[in-house]
Amino acid sequence: MRSSGAGRRSSGPAGRAKATKASGARQPASSRTAPGRAKAAPAKRTIAARTSTGTAGRTAARTSTGTTGRSATSARKAAARKAAPRKAATSGTAAATRRAAGGGAVRTGRSTSRSVRSSQLITSLQDRPERPGRSLVTTNHDVIRRWARQRGAKPATISGTDRAGRAGVLTFNIPGYRESSRIREITWDEWFHTFDLRRLNLIYQEQMRDGRQSNFFRTESPDREDG
Repeated sequence: MRSSGAGRRSSGPAGRAKATKASGARQPASSRTAPGRAKAAPAKRTIAARTSTGTAGRTAARTSTGTTGRSATSARKAAARKAAPRKAATSGTAAATRRAAGGGAVRTGRSTSRSVRSSQLITSLQDRPERPGRSLVTTNHDVIRRWARQRGAKPATISGTDRAGRAGVLTFNIPGYRESSRIREITWDEWFHTFDLRRLNLIYQEQMRDGRQSNFFRTESPDREDG
């Protein structure tokens, strides 16, 4: 009977406790594994976070460096573009100054003739006619002097056309060509003073169509004032 009671007591709470302890003793592996895994997960996340942060930092640094380099290049290009117009403007101003001093630009006005528009512009001693017989136009002093010198022509005016102490109608005294007792020779300074003051153009030819030297010339004003 006692032996049977002891058996019943063993199957009671005490017995269950012992059984639980025994069961717990048989489950150490699973109990330790779960916390280990739980701890390992944050460690992986921490490594991933560091990797992500490092990658983002390097990417940002490269991006920043690239952006800075592109910005510097853009700034240099912008400065070059700004400098170019200034150079062009300076060159244009110098050219305008030369033209104002008899450099060769055609003078135009409200009554510019068709002859001036259709003639080939000669602005320097290096310019040559496109073909024999071509009508030319210039205001360049050196070009006019050379043309006259090649023909033995002297600067002149027509007597009786003087105005306010300056030469009147301008012409050239060319031996054997358009000779007249009214032609009066003057200096080049006097000739060009009137030429520039009245804003005249010289329309002329270097050669006839057959290649022979031509003595044709005419001074003309864009304001239709008699040359």
